[in-house]
Amino acid sequence: MSLGDKIGNKAEDLGGKAKEATGNVTGDEQLKAEGQGDQAKAGLKDAVEHVKDAAKDLFKK
Repeated sequence: MSLGDKIGNKAEDLGGKAKEATGNVTGDEQLKAEGQGDQAKAGLKDAVEHVKDAAKDLFKK
């Protein structure tokens, strides 16, 4: 996984956490759900990148 991908995924995750927290504080369920969705997308992207890295390592051997 490239450093740019890691940074982008982390930024999306942190943005999602901020949205979720803001939604919690303001009682905005839609904003809270958007934040949770952003975090889930970032987690999925991380998982895909880890699978790609593992596959690359597997085929190097």
